[in-house]
Amino acid sequence: MIYATIPKDNNERLLIERDIFGAFALNVIACEGADRVERPETYKQWQVQFHRAGLRQLPLNPEVVKAVRDKIKNFYHRDFLVDEDNRWLLLGWKGRVLYAMSTWAAEDNKPIF
Repeated sequence: MIYATIPKDNNERLLIERDIFGAFALNVIACEGADRVERPETYKQWQVQFHRAGLRQLPLNPEVVKAVRDKIKNFYHRDFLVDEDNRWLLLGWKGRVLYAMSTWAAEDNKPIF
């Protein structure tokens, strides 16, 4: 994604590659067990955990979804992805989901913990 959207000699790109992607790569490649800082989970796994915690998923606002789709279509690279799946707004690159967003609220009369 970065190769297609940001020039190689761009200072911000160098910072992103070093400070963000470098840390993620180190975590995945070199760390195991307790040393591993982040363990990515799919949005479907989060959905199960949120339901178990006593939350209910709220519907996406169609106007917000349309605004996001329009902005991505008009101002970003054609390979960016915006999709919906079971009340999740999915953002990605070339068919691969990178981020999933949704809204949740506490179930009525149900303790969260």
